[in-house]
Amino acid sequence: MSMADTPLAALSDAALAARLAEEAGRLAVALRESGEFSGKALGDEGDRQANQLLCSALAAARPDDAILSEEERDSTARLDRSRVWIVDPVDGTREYGECRADWAVHVALAIDGMAEVGAVALPGLAGGTVLRSDMPRPLAPLTERQEQCPRFLVSRTRPAREALALCDAIGGELVAMGSAGAKAMAVVRGEAEIYLHSGGQYEWDSCAPVAVARAHGLHCSRIDGSPLVYNRADPYLPDLLICRPQFAGRVLDLVAGLG
Repeated sequence: MSMADTPLAALSDAALAARLAEEAGRLAVALRESGEFSGKALGDEGDRQANQLLCSALAAARPDDAILSEEERDSTARLDRSRVWIVDPVDGTREYGECRADWAVHVALAIDGMAEVGAVALPGLAGGTVLRSDMPRPLAPLTERQEQCPRFLVSRTRPAREALALCDAIGGELVAMGSAGAKAMAVVRGEAEIYLHSGGQYEWDSCAPVAVARAHGLHCSRIDGSPLVYNRADPYLPDLLICRPQFAGRVLDLVAGLG
């Protein structure tokens, strides 16, 4: 039996996350290519259909676990669970609706508040790509230029003030990109060195990217250096730092200095 034919309930947590992220991404791409919806309506319908796929599959495959999704009504019952699946059906809905490539699908499992398992699908890339916490790839060595002039990922529509200030202080290069997942995976993929966000996010924006990035050896924390904790009563998690380890200390010191 191939992995694609394996029943969802029989898959490992990581394989389940990856398969569902890939399937939700394929569904969203097919919907976009159908031409039935466009713009904001496409984003809304993509979110709805991908969410339905993810939540129904997770409920069937892991009935004892809780689910926190951007597109589902939250329930405080999850606070009593050790294992909580945290999903963002379409991260970067605007980019998806604009037919850009920088959007993602997030599927993560938080265990006792920590982002332990995750998969981030990048369906907009040619052939689709899924990055997984259980299949880390070696990070490419940094060039001398990247060491001296690191690339900072910022939002294409609302770049964080701290990121702009830090990039200037370090002498880095700004790279604008869409979804949080796309930006985090750009660091994993060697397309940038630092992703700092302080403009407000929720747990579903970062849980899967953090699980994948940490597995690949990247530094992941709040911008004050404290841990990223999930499955809290209020899922608002306003900031994060994902970067190559060699930049973490300097970035955190500079953030503290901004006061």
